[in-house]
Amino acid sequence: MLKEAKSLNQFYVIGVSYEKADVKTRGKFAFFDHLISSLVIESNLIGIQHLFVISTCNRTEIYFFAEEPDKMYEVYCKQVEGDVETFKQITFQKNGKDALEHLFRVSSGLESQILGDFEILGQIKIAFKKFKKAGSANAHLERFIDTAVRISKQIKNETSLSDGATSVSYAAVQYITHQFQNFKNKKITLFGTGKIGRNTCENLVKQTHNDQITLINRTNEKAVKLSDKLQVNQVDYKFLDKILNDSDIFIVSTGSSKPVIFKEMISTTKPLLLVDLSIPANVDADVKELPNVTLVNVDELSQTINQTLEDRQSQIPKVETIIRLNMWEFEEWLESRKFVPAIEAFRERMEFLAEFEKRKLEKKDIEISEKSLSTSLIQKMTNQFASYVMDSPEGEAEKTINLFNEIFHLELKQERK
Repeated sequence: MLKEAKSLNQFYVIGVSYEKADVKTRGKFAFFDHLISSLVIESNLIGIQHLFVISTCNRTEIYFFAEEPDKMYEVYCKQVEGDVETFKQITFQKNGKDALEHLFRVSSGLESQILGDFEILGQIKIAFKKFKKAGSANAHLERFIDTAVRISKQIKNETSLSDGATSVSYAAVQYITHQFQNFKNKKITLFGTGKIGRNTCENLVKQTHNDQITLINRTNEKAVKLSDKLQVNQVDYKFLDKILNDSDIFIVSTGSSKPVIFKEMISTTKPLLLVDLSIPANVDADVKELPNVTLVNVDELSQTINQTLEDRQSQIPKVETIIRLNMWEFEEWLESRKFVPAIEAFRERMEFLAEFEKRKLEKKDIEISEKSLSTSLIQKMTNQFASYVMDSPEGEAEKTINLFNEIFHLELKQERK
């Protein structure tokens, strides 16, 4: 069993993203918070103790330390009830420095479906915090996340990769404003008040100046709180069907693991735009059979916001340079970590010698003072050094003396003749 991973070579990431799998396929392998405890337990049983999973609308990635990474495929698929062979076909696996660099690229927005989308950094921090609470973090993962945060801040400060920021929530509002000339008069309802829902609502308020925005949520208290903050309308969850059919635009972002809006719920014959911001899909695809309904999902939204991408593309070399420089610094830190056991052992040996000398002085009824203990320790350490040098072959003794000279800056005096 892997007790404490100390080698970067044992660090892995297994992931699936928009690059290789569509919305429906990604949804089959999405990870939810209620699975954290069981995944951690099952992973421990196969020797994987340090891990966390980030699951968003665009990607699901498992970061972990392991000696045998292949076992993670089966353990993960068991939790999400997905097919192992299908998962292997759509995933990528990276190891060591490549895995670490991938984490930094993802957290920096370089790997986002919408280039420069920094929402992913907050999602990574939250996911790691939850897994840490479940007992699956270690010092290395902590350092990885801290470094990812630092790199992202540096990129925001030194580049324009996030200028004209276009997240999924931003894309939804842009799509609406481009599709309707009179969007200010449209009845807009937002179902779900999670992070993406909140961001979407804020963007709606700022960009549309529409006074007919309504919030609805399974937990009414959350909707009331957000509606008070943003000064929008709010209705009780029990009126879901009614508000759905009263709306011109209905945005869904509940974070449910299955559809919550179905064809049978729609009775209106007027044009209705359904915007599904969730992975897995929260709107059943059957609604597209209705002639008055237009359904837009995450993948389609991402194709509507290319205005800022050209400028962002020009920032990629700067961003990659920042990541590369931080990788070099990080590798130096990892290199220094291999000396920690020796340094700790030296410190423990010094503490042992101090305690040993203290007890010797106590047995001799010598009054223990800082000066007497220091003198005794100095003599003890000098004797051990002298014994080692005198008992070593001449060449080795010379090396030892030179080493101590470099460490302690000894003032070697010439012996008088």
